[in-house]
Amino acid sequence: MLELIAGPCSAETKEQILSTAKKIQSIKDVNWFRAGIWKPRTRPNHFEGVGVKGLRWLAEVKKLTSLKVMTEVGTPSHIEKCLEFGIDGIWIGARTTTNPFYLQELAESLKGVDIPIFIKNPLNPDIKLWVGAIERFLAYGNNKIFAIHRGFSFADNGTYRQTPYWKMPIELKRIFPNIPIICDPSHIAGDSSLVKEISQTAINIGLNGLMIEVHNNPAEALTDKNQQITPSELKKLLDELIIPSNTIEKINPINTLRAEIDSLDFELLDILKQRMDLAIEVAKIKKEKNIPILQIKRLDEMIRKRLEKIKDSKLDKEFIKDIFESIHQESIRIQNEVFKEEN
Repeated sequence: MLELIAGPCSAETKEQILSTAKKIQSIKDVNWFRAGIWKPRTRPNHFEGVGVKGLRWLAEVKKLTSLKVMTEVGTPSHIEKCLEFGIDGIWIGARTTTNPFYLQELAESLKGVDIPIFIKNPLNPDIKLWVGAIERFLAYGNNKIFAIHRGFSFADNGTYRQTPYWKMPIELKRIFPNIPIICDPSHIAGDSSLVKEISQTAINIGLNGLMIEVHNNPAEALTDKNQQITPSELKKLLDELIIPSNTIEKINPINTLRAEIDSLDFELLDILKQRMDLAIEVAKIKKEKNIPILQIKRLDEMIRKRLEKIKDSKLDKEFIKDIFESIHQESIRIQNEVFKEEN
């Protein structure tokens, strides 16, 4: 059975929280309601959450619905307040996961506390940071641990807000086979139109649940409005989701490997786009300086260096030569388009 978590990025008003929660509770199999109370923002003077009063709203959700409630914590005092208001679960954000000092304080403050802890992956794709974060909580006797895959920050994330880089949650599953991994497609997507596609991929490779940002009126959300969906859209997404009948232990390993291949292919496409963007800049300079597009010496040098790079690998030289000759040909075509443009 999937662990399904839904709710707004941020708790904004009591009415917003209760309205969204009541709609979500009517959706089959959703068992958690999430909302950010304290919002760690990149820059100050932006909405940073409603604070403790939001915990009162979550406590009311817990009373009025069948949903368990959860929020993000970043300090021991946050944990103390959550326990005071009977919050059912907490999650550790991506920024916090990168800092062992913060994690140690949080782990120590939760010693002997029987509460589910959801640990998001760090911002950068460092499996050791993610593993280390989990190990700190395990060391203090916290056995209700979940991991949350919310994507990683690269120089260019292409289509997504955060690159899914499926290799990482797959590797974490190998290291901790008994720890459920929940996918956060909202933060990976950054765009509500991509949430369903990412959710399906996560389920296909055998992840154990979804955390989806749901707002009663996403257009008016104070944070991350573009990636949130409505309760009715959530219901439609879950109704259309194809759930494999096998568990993660039984799932065909081909699906896992294909997901890794897809992720790498998308990275390749993003890199090719970046390369062609640079070719356009080169063409502009050539045009300005009246330099011919085709530079045979440059092509020969490029091919030679690429073949030198793979000399100790099992890659076929003719295969690599064909790839880069094709890339060069496309670069020439794009540069020629620049030359045709009117000044």
